Amino acid sequence: MSNLISPITEALGQPAVRIQSPDGAQATVLLHGGQVVSWIPAGGKEQLYLSPHAQASEGQAVRGGVPVIFPQFAERGPDFSLPRHGLARTSTWAIESSTQGSDHTQVTLVLTDNDATRALWPHGFTLELTASISANRLDIELHAHNTGDTSWPFSAALHTYLAVSELTQVRLQGLDGCHYKDMMTGGEALEDHPEKRFHGEMDRIYACVPELLLSDGTRRLVIATSGMPDAVIWNPGPDKCAALNDMPPDGWQHMLCVEAARIYEPLTLAPDESWTGRQSLTLHTP
Repeated sequence: MSNLISPITEALGQPAVRIQSPDGAQATVLLHGGQVVSWIPAGGKEQLYLSPHAQASEGQAVRGGVPVIFPQFAERGPDFSLPRHGLARTSTWAIESSTQGSDHTQVTLVLTDNDATRALWPHGFTLELTASISANRLDIELHAHNTGDTSWPFSAALHTYLAVSELTQVRLQGLDGCHYKDMMTGGEALEDHPEKRFHGEMDRIYACVPELLLSDGTRRLVIATSGMPDAVIWNPGPDKCAALNDMPPDGWQHMLCVEAARIYEPLTLAPDESWTGRQSLTLHTP
């Protein structure tokens, strides 16, 4: 690996790889869960929220960064025998490759089915997670391939925890006109606010979401996706946050999950078929 792609290092007590683009942007990816836990644009500040109480032990999902949800999303399916958010976020991934270009650096991690995954989900698969950074942009791509001899359905999400200065100061544009399911009330509606504001707990799944713009003071973060048409907007609020042992009581005030997802219409991959989903985050500051 080049000097912009560190060999195996450590984060949260787990093996990790750190990458740096030629202009100085940085990212850290845990092998535990294939999870991006830090992204610092060139000359900028940390853009992802990682709980100061986050744990990364065997079977433990890491609170923050970008957990990989596959092949099950919460109670939405398609395989209800699986753990709540599937098996990828608590599995150990391996570094497959890394590359450095004139203006970007990227690393690809891979997870293949093994005895532990087949005990939960009896299918052959390969997942690849590629994190690419350049100046003010982070691209995370998830690629799934059916390596078995039977078809299987799946849901997927990049459960992105964004760091915010103060939740009540955040504005999110681009959701107006999108159909959503409110997971707190069970209700469904069309979003009629051109600029969403946040005051506490929220748990909604939006369908057919276009490009989004998050505003936080002078910070502007553009959120674009491909292959993941849905968006989950989530914040635990004060009461649920206080009940989480891996979050500080005030943690909810400094994060907002804007998750790229495929939930409403799970896909089915036949043997040797593949799928790719991506979330791109681009920071614009004055």
